[in-house]
Amino acid sequence: MASVEVALKEMMTGIEGALGAAVVDYTSGMALGTLGGGRDLDLTVAAAGNTDVIRAKVRTMEHLGLESQIEDILITLEGQYHLIRLVTGRKGNGLFVYLVIDKARSNLAMARHQLKRIEEQLEV
Repeated sequence: MASVEVALKEMMTGIEGALGAAVVDYTSGMALGTLGGGRDLDLTVAAAGNTDVIRAKVRTMEHLGLESQIEDILITLEGQYHLIRLVTGRKGNGLFVYLVIDKARSNLAMARHQLKRIEEQLEV
């Protein structure tokens, strides 16, 4: 099992093209930890904003009567991928991991695979 700090380090060093990472409590919108980011990528603001994305998707699924669980959400920008992955397991209820990767320097499929592995090992 990995702590928040270990998970963030794995995301930033183990995923090619990683620009920023966060572990977020989507009940409050607060980041439990962040790593990377910068002037053009405020991870605290992104954590709060992506909380709204998850809440909206959950509400939409409820209105549609869908009973599936969200695995991840992908937002594609011109030069970046933003990956939001809900933490599974009872110890991660209400949390998500957030990763921003550079489109030109990363492999999206590998990043999703590695993010899933990191999320599964996360223990808060």
